[in-house]
Amino acid sequence: MLRLLFAGTPEVAVPALRALASDAEHFEIAAVLTRPDAPRGRGQRLESSPVKQAALELGLPVLEGDPNEPAFLDELLATGADAAAVVAYGKILKEAVLDALPMGWYNLHFSLLPQWRGAAPVQRAIWAGDTLTGATVFRITRGMDSGPILAQSTTEIGPHETAGDLLSRLADDGSRLLAATLQAMADGQIQPVEQPLGAYEIAEKIRTQDAHIRFDVPAFAVDRQIRACTPNPGAWCQVLANAGDESGENPATMLHVLEARAADDSGAADGDDSVGDDSKHGNFAQRLAPGELLARKSQVWVGTSSAPIELLRVKAQGKKAMSAADWARGARLSSDAHCR
Repeated sequence: MLRLLFAGTPEVAVPALRALASDAEHFEIAAVLTRPDAPRGRGQRLESSPVKQAALELGLPVLEGDPNEPAFLDELLATGADAAAVVAYGKILKEAVLDALPMGWYNLHFSLLPQWRGAAPVQRAIWAGDTLTGATVFRITRGMDSGPILAQSTTEIGPHETAGDLLSRLADDGSRLLAATLQAMADGQIQPVEQPLGAYEIAEKIRTQDAHIRFDVPAFAVDRQIRACTPNPGAWCQVLANAGDESGENPATMLHVLEARAADDSGAADGDDSVGDDSKHGNFAQRLAPGELLARKSQVWVGTSSAPIELLRVKAQGKKAMSAADWARGARLSSDAHCR
């Protein structure tokens, strides 16, 4: 039986913790390492990480010490762990900590390494238009996600799949991969293979400003950006309900786009009666300028540098999520309304 330390923080790490904890024949979870409680929400109440909540539910001891502090090594050694399983823990581990466990530290990473090393592999894969991704179990070394690989699994990225959807699916699939790989490693049935040398894309963290939607690019690129940023940090734009208003009485408002479809994917075509056939927008695919808004009874469109994109679900600042058509009816959009 392999005695494990489990290290993780967000919800995406919980399936792996549960999978390992449920396999009492092969694993014993000595302790769970996670980030300390942090203030959340408007009230800034201290909130435990999803991994801590799951660990307490499972009756597992929890460590919240900083691996960079000297006292942490004593805590780590006191667990008696042979190895560590890591899923989205969120902290860089020093060499002394990596060397402290006799069988090493093993990470479940949501990409087909060596491609997309870094903090946001799922989001960056969608944004780049990849059609295939997967999960990798590798031994952690000093380099960023560059340690030797033990196992990988692959999956296709759905054409309308968001980062949240894909990450949830990979978390479930990856939990089984991690358990099977650690068991095989402990039994001496698998050997790590060094990653090939080369220049590979780095999956940089996506920040709020990165999620500001650009409409001066083709519709497929807008769609990828929105899906990559959903649900976090959330794709957004600023809506100017009356683009000709110079008085400042109607300032631009923030709009989060939760779901959208490129025109070619939504079943619309030039001259479709569902979006009207007036002289300005009858052939709307060619006539909507980048960022130009067109709202009809049941549809809301925004122009891009190619075909328009249809907004399906949105969340205006201070409002609940709703269909884009419902939002548009209450937004009092003028004929020259724009997203920017």
